Amino acid sequence: MTYRSTSIAAYIVFFAVVFALPFFLNSFWTNRVATYLVYAICAVGISLAWGYTGILSLGQGLFFGMGAYMLAMSLTLAVPENNPVPDLMLLNMQPDAVRDLCCVTPGSLLWIPFRWVAIGMVAGLLVPCALAAGLGYVMFKRRTTGVYVSIITLAFALIGQLLVINNQPLTGGFNGLASFAPLTIAGFEFDPYGPSVYYAVAGILFLVVLGLRLLLSARIGQVLKAIREDEARARYLGYDVESYKLFVFCLSATIAGLAGMLFTLTAEFASPSLMATSFSISMVIWAATGGRASLLGACIGALLVNFVGSYASENAALQPVWPIILGGLFVFVVLVMPNGLVGLIKAWFERTPRDNSSRREAYP
Repeated sequence: MTYRSTSIAAYIVFFAVVFALPFFLNSFWTNRVATYLVYAICAVGISLAWGYTGILSLGQGLFFGMGAYMLAMSLTLAVPENNPVPDLMLLNMQPDAVRDLCCVTPGSLLWIPFRWVAIGMVAGLLVPCALAAGLGYVMFKRRTTGVYVSIITLAFALIGQLLVINNQPLTGGFNGLASFAPLTIAGFEFDPYGPSVYYAVAGILFLVVLGLRLLLSARIGQVLKAIREDEARARYLGYDVESYKLFVFCLSATIAGLAGMLFTLTAEFASPSLMATSFSISMVIWAATGGRASLLGACIGALLVNFVGSYASENAALQPVWPIILGGLFVFVVLVMPNGLVGLIKAWFERTPRDNSSRREAYP
C-alpha cells in the first residue's frame, strides 16, 4: 500500500471513529471528547500556520479567547435574568447609573449588538480575523520572521488577557462569563452533554480539515511550502510572500476563533485563562506531538495529549508534575522526532521499498 492510499485510509478511519463514538459514550464523556475535538480544530490552525507556512504563533489563545467571548456575550444576554443588563454589570455599577447597556458602566454599549446571537457568531469569526489582519500586516509587511513573530504574538496575547482581566465591570474579570443560555438555532436547542453539540463540533472539524486539504492540494499549498523552506527564494521567484503569510495568519486566527465559539458550547464558560501563555503553548505542543506538517497528525496529537492530560489531572501522583511532563514532551518531540508521530510513519514508508512514483513530499 502506498503512502497516499494509507493517508486517505487514515482520514477515513479517524473520522469514522469520531462520528461513531457517541454511541459508546455516556453524557459526561460525550461532552469531554467534544471539547477535545475543539482542541483538535485549534491544532489544525496551528498546523496550517506553523507546519505548512513556518509561522510559529504563540498567541493563538488570543484569537481562541476572543471567539469564545463573542459568543459567550450573546448567550449571556439570552438569559432572561441578564436582559437588558447582565448581573456582572449590576454588581459593579454606580448607584446613580442607568440600568441599560448604553450607559450602565463605561464601555457597556459594546454589548448592545450581542443581543442577537447571530451577531455573536459572526463576531466570533470576524474579530479574531480582524485582530490577526492588523497584527499580521504590521509584522509581515515589515518582514518580521522567526522567533520575533513568536515573541510579538505572545506579547499581544498577554495584553489581551490583561485587558479582559482589568475590565471586570465589562468582562467579568478573572471570573469571565458563565451561566449561559443554550444555543438555539431555528428552534433547535444544542445540548452540551448530548449528541447535538458533539456532532456540531465533529462536523465542523471535518469541514475545516477537508477545506484545508483542498486548499493545500492546490497551487497555494506548494507556494506555502516554498515559503516555509526558503522565504527569500520564494520572494526572488516573484511570489508576494508577505501577502501569503498574512492570508494564512488570518485564516489560522479565524479557525481559532471558530474553535473558541465551540468551546463556549462544550465548556459553558469563557475566561481570561483561554488567552494565557500556557494555553497557547499547549496548542503548539498538540500540533508538534502529532506532526505539525500534518492536519490529521495535529488532530491526533490534540486528542492524545488531552486524553493523557485528563488522566494525569485525575491522578494524585501525576497531577503536580503534569506541566513538567508536558514541557518535557515538547522538548522530546522537537529534539528526537521533530515531525511528530506522523513523521515516524512517513519515515517508515520511505524505508519500505516501493514504486518511486508513489513517493509524496507532503504529510497527510
